[in-house]
Amino acid sequence: MDTQKITPEMTIAEIIKIKPEAIAILREHGMHCIGCSVSRSESLRDAVEVHGIELTKLVEKLNG
Repeated sequence: MDTQKITPEMTIAEIIKIKPEAIAILREHGMHCIGCSVSRSESLRDAVEVHGIELTKLVEKLNG
């Protein structure tokens, strides 16, 4: 079980490192930026704004 919770301030790369299964969840939401160089510096909060995704629901799903 994951002990570290996903937060909006984490970068996409950090999220994938601690929870590799997050890739599928992010892709389900149209976030195909997994291999993008921006994923190393862009926070989840910034990424959802760009993609028009509701932050709270995505964080809940990632932590689910």
